[in-house]
Amino acid sequence: MAAMSIAPPSRNATRLILIGSAVLLSLGMGLRQSLGLFLTPVTRDLALTAADFTLAVAVQNIVWGLSQAPIGALADRFGLRVTMLAGATIYVAGLLLMAAARDEAALIASGALIGIALSCTASSLVMTAVARSVPEERRSKTLGIVSAAGSLGTLLIPITTQTILAQYAWQIGALFFVALAATMLPAGFLSGGADRMPARAAGKVTMRAMLSQAARHRPFLVMSAAYFVCGLNLVFLTTHLPTYLAICGQDPLLSAEAIAVIGGVNCIGSLTAGWLGARYPKHILLGLLYILRAGVFTAYFIMPPTPASTLIFAAAMGMLWLSVAPLVSGLVAEMFGTRYMATLLGISFVMHQLGSSLGAWGGGLIFTYFGNYDHAWQIGVLIGFGAGVAQILAGGPTIGRNRLPQPRLATG
Repeated sequence: MAAMSIAPPSRNATRLILIGSAVLLSLGMGLRQSLGLFLTPVTRDLALTAADFTLAVAVQNIVWGLSQAPIGALADRFGLRVTMLAGATIYVAGLLLMAAARDEAALIASGALIGIALSCTASSLVMTAVARSVPEERRSKTLGIVSAAGSLGTLLIPITTQTILAQYAWQIGALFFVALAATMLPAGFLSGGADRMPARAAGKVTMRAMLSQAARHRPFLVMSAAYFVCGLNLVFLTTHLPTYLAICGQDPLLSAEAIAVIGGVNCIGSLTAGWLGARYPKHILLGLLYILRAGVFTAYFIMPPTPASTLIFAAAMGMLWLSVAPLVSGLVAEMFGTRYMATLLGISFVMHQLGSSLGAWGGGLIFTYFGNYDHAWQIGVLIGFGAGVAQILAGGPTIGRNRLPQPRLATG
């Protein structure tokens, strides 16, 4: 009996999925990573503290983390397209609520809605769509390309937003975000075309069996725990860099320029990570990335910031920014295949979002009580270095254990 053959997807269908995925990632992450630009005008207008604003950001990240695995399971069960379209709609609603906010409670509610929306539209589901649409030999490189294209939002949105905030009320900037979020609807429709692609290396393994395997899979557990530092450092930076530069006497536009540089250089970083991930062990690359981030943070924050040092720092961070995405996504696909990839990425993402919440809210608390960010970046550096070492030493494959059997396709 011959094995059943599955017709490969057409080149045009794959191209549309990748374009939609890149646009969805670019808008979703570009909007999210530019929210810190609203900290100063919102707190001034609504008579709130930095801790009040960053609590809303922390809630967003907590909700994103807690909802990612259940939403990933829904996407695995009912399809990526319907999940992404629902998420884009919720994103619009959350930003509308932010634009109408008059107190901390409204900002927190907005953050919760945006957190749910990000679970439906950001990296986990997008990377799942990409991984399903290309064969394994092209997966790491393609994940890097889409991550690089997804950085364009971080390049373009901050500068445009800061220009709007400098001339108009912050509510106008929020409505600009609403318009951008609305364009995520057609992007989600295109990216959701991955539902028609065959799920590779899945066979008839049930979700319960896959989750049971993941719970005992040491490399997956180590990778997920180390993922904490990614959220911690990145969300601390995007949320608090504008305020940090302001208290150091720098031009408010510098923070937007820095975030834009991060987005631009991250195109190179993500492409490089995808290329390296196809040639070298991904767990070692991840560990080195976390260690390098700790070094870059230290080099920048030990000296008073200048425009030159800030932009150099941004360029260095750009090389290490979303470079994590193709490596983590590629690791999960290698370990377990793509059938339940959205669910498994969601589980690992919980730790990322715990770090994000601590980076946003913890940084705000430290600034509120001490008047500076010294303790915040120092804690981030120590945790980052430790996570990198752990990822390298304990995150690699184990011979003869923690390896999921690869089921064969049904024959007929």
